[in-house]
Amino acid sequence: MSRMVFCTKYQEELEGLDTPPLPGSKGQEIFDTISKKAWEEWLRHQTMLINEKQLNMMDIGARTYLSEQRDKFFNNEDYEQAEGYVPPNE
Repeated sequence: MSRMVFCTKYQEELEGLDTPPLPGSKGQEIFDTISKKAWEEWLRHQTMLINEKQLNMMDIGARTYLSEQRDKFFNNEDYEQAEGYVPPNE
């Protein structure tokens, strides 16, 4: 049986991650409060931001920016979208 968490993003009980996705306390917080569904959605969005904004992941500023966007994404705040991106109809 999979591990369940109350997901901050979706405000419901969903399947949790198998392991913390990041080291340290932030990784543990995400592990405890973010669902696998929300994490996978964030990874797709993060990839779009990296590509669209041509972020250099060796740059501390780019990593800080993504961390801020990740927190906004999971807390359902206004987060940046890739310019010109139109999500597919579901």
